[in-house]
Amino acid sequence: MENYISMELSEAIRLRHSVRKYTDQPIEADKVATLKDAVARCNAASGLNIQLVLDEPKAFNGLFISTYGQFTGVRNYLVMAAPKGKEWEEKVGYYGEQLVLLAQTLGLNTCWVGLTYKKVPDAFSLREGDVIHCEIALGYGANQGKQHPLKPAERFYEADGPIPEWFKAGVEAALLAPTAVNQQKFKFLLQDGNKVGTRTFFSPWGYTIIDLGIVKYHFEIGAGKENFEWA
Repeated sequence: MENYISMELSEAIRLRHSVRKYTDQPIEADKVATLKDAVARCNAASGLNIQLVLDEPKAFNGLFISTYGQFTGVRNYLVMAAPKGKEWEEKVGYYGEQLVLLAQTLGLNTCWVGLTYKKVPDAFSLREGDVIHCEIALGYGANQGKQHPLKPAERFYEADGPIPEWFKAGVEAALLAPTAVNQQKFKFLLQDGNKVGTRTFFSPWGYTIIDLGIVKYHFEIGAGKENFEWA
């Protein structure tokens, strides 16, 4: 996917914020082609059934989240479909965030959405055994969103020795990742110098495994995949 980015992913991580209000500006044909190609690559690599839906206004029409407000103007979105199971949930987060950050490099805005959308059956197709884990709103935002409050990085890791700079950079990138209701129910574990494990914690909101996939992708970008191994 590196061939398609027009800005560094580290910059995209900083610029990306969840956006819930969109303009009616259509996504240009070349950007649609780039997104479709990226979706195909993610599906081939993961076995997911991600689908890009364009110019479909029903899924988010009039839906409201009490904490965050109403979605308006959403006509484009990604359907994150896959079989049930934690392995698939983590893949949804990991590969979905690849598409989110790609969209940011293309000048588009996004928002992960867990519950507050309507399923429009004629807009996508499911394989036998698939469920929709979540959707991702996509398009030109009426604004650029806002950065969620950042918590101290020390809350999100444990280490059995000295903490290298690449590990700190990975955790800092992970803290900029979107998680359900900004719950951030994760922790990174540094072991044997360059092995990194993860831990998740209970949340009444759920979605912690999808969140984990998202933050692991951010961690890889910040830390550099050449510097560590996943434990």
